[in-house]
Order: sequence, then structure tokens, then C-alpha cells
Amino acid sequence: MDVLMTVRKIASICTMGTNASTLEKEIGPEQFPVNEHYFGLVNFGNTCYCNSVLQALYFCRPFREKVLAYKVQPRKKESLLTCLADLFNSIATQKKKVGVIPPKKFISRLRKENGTLTNETRCLNCEAVSSKDEDFLDLSVDVEQNTSITHCLRGFSNTETLCSECKYYCEQCRSKQEAQKRMRVKKLPMILALHLKRFKYMDQLHRYTKLSYRVVFPLELRLFNTSGDATNPERMYDLVAVVVHCGSGPNRGHYITIVKSHGFWLLFDDDIVEKIDAQAIEEFYGLTSDISKNSESGYILFYQSRD
Repeated sequence: MDVLMTVRKIASICTMGTNASTLEKEIGPEQFPVNEHYFGLVNFGNTCYCNSVLQALYFCRPFREKVLAYKVQPRKKESLLTCLADLFNSIATQKKKVGVIPPKKFISRLRKENGTLTNETRCLNCEAVSSKDEDFLDLSVDVEQNTSITHCLRGFSNTETLCSECKYYCEQCRSKQEAQKRMRVKKLPMILALHLKRFKYMDQLHRYTKLSYRVVFPLELRLFNTSGDATNPERMYDLVAVVVHCGSGPNRGHYITIVKSHGFWLLFDDDIVEKIDAQAIEEFYGLTSDISKNSESGYILFYQSRD
């Protein structure tokens, strides 16, 4: 098994060598960004999802810079964060512009500037409003056919009525009352990660299936579901990375990522790196019919704040 894995690694690196040469030619020496590196990550056997997320995080520049700054700080013991810093530093300090690196470890949680959600509940009897804040690293939104990410975000913050067995216990009334509940964004994060809930359990099939619905995600985004006391509610975001699921179901398929770097778009598929046109992003919106058909659909979106 170890010998087979070694052979696969060598074959992967050799393939990347050819691909790297092509990528350098496509970008051109005069247009190649100074101090930038485009390195594929070796797939150690079903680690494409990890590779895709790592690529997306690396090209969120504020996050990358924080991690690289952490790299130079004195450390007492190894952690997942130090492993991520080592990987980012390994990419950033390569002498070559393109190539392939075998990532040894990966980070399981992101230590970055969080956003804050406020959960507002209004009693329909006394009109008293209570709120509870909670931090978030990403927002998970439901998807529908032929919609947009803006529509999905509005659905995320739709007002929900609590009644019957789900009545709300009001501290003012000291009893269970009907109430209205809604979620609002109170603190907008520097990097906004949106998770599209494309995998749903279907009762008639007795299993989870993929929702390959067409969901348009714009290159520019502003959140409309902010609270009245939100800080900088007009903050604008630019799309910088998309993790894409390729396949027809949750238990099979492949993950790739597309990222924006210095004005152009790149597609990372494990150890393969290609330059693509911005118009090609539309290919990852999803399908207009047949929810279970094999598709390449945007799964996690990364938006970066302009300020």
C-alpha cells in the first residue's frame, strides 16, 4: 500500500510539472503576479475536499496574511493552526512560481474574525422583544430551483411564527405565548463564507440526495439581512473563491475549487491548476432540471470584504 501511494504521488507530481509549464505560458511572464505562487495539492486518497478548502482559504488574502504572521510568532507546541501556518509558509516561500506540494495536515476550524448573528424573538401578546447573539464562521442557507444567493439569504432571515406546540416562553408574560422569530446579521465578517445546503434527505427515496438546483451567485454581494444596530451594514463583498461539488450524490463525487487572484480566475483540481475565464463561473451555478443528475455545483462560497 505504501509503495502504491508513493507511485501515485510521483505520478501526480510529474503530471503537475507538465501542467505548471502550461499555466506559466498561459499567464505569461509579464503578467505573472510578483510574489504569488500557484501550487496544486497532492490528493492522498479522497482528500480532494480538504485540498479545495485549503486553496480557497489560501487565496482569501486577509486570512492568509494572518496565518503567515502567526507563523513567525514563538510557539510552545504544535497545533492544527501551526500546521496550517507551515503549509501556507511552504507555498509562499517556494522559489518556483507553480508546482505541487503534499499537505501533511489540515486545519479543522478557522480562527479568524467571526461574524455575529442576533436571534430576535417578539412576543405577540406583550410585544416584548428578546435577542441573543451568537458568533458564526459561515452561514448555511437552503437552496431552491432557479434562484440566487441573495434569495437564499433572505430565506435564511425569514420571520418564523412560533405557535401551537412550539410556543415561546415569554419572561414578561411568564407563560408560553405565540411569537415571531427571525435571524439577522449583527456583525459582518471580513470573510463571508456561505454554505449551500445541497444535500437533503428525501423520504420517498429513504436516503440523502443532491439538490443540483441552479443558484446564481454574483461576483459582488451586499447583505440585506442585517440588524438595525449592525456595524457597517453597507459593507460590500467580492467573490474570491468557490468550492464546487462534482457528482450526483453526497456519498460519491469530487471536490474542486475556483479562486480569484490578482484579477483573474484559476481552477484547482487537486494537483491540476488551470486559468479560466470569469464567464466560466456560470457553469457552476447548477442545473435547471433533474435535481439528481450529475453536476458541478457551487457548494461553499467565499466573499471578501472591500474594507
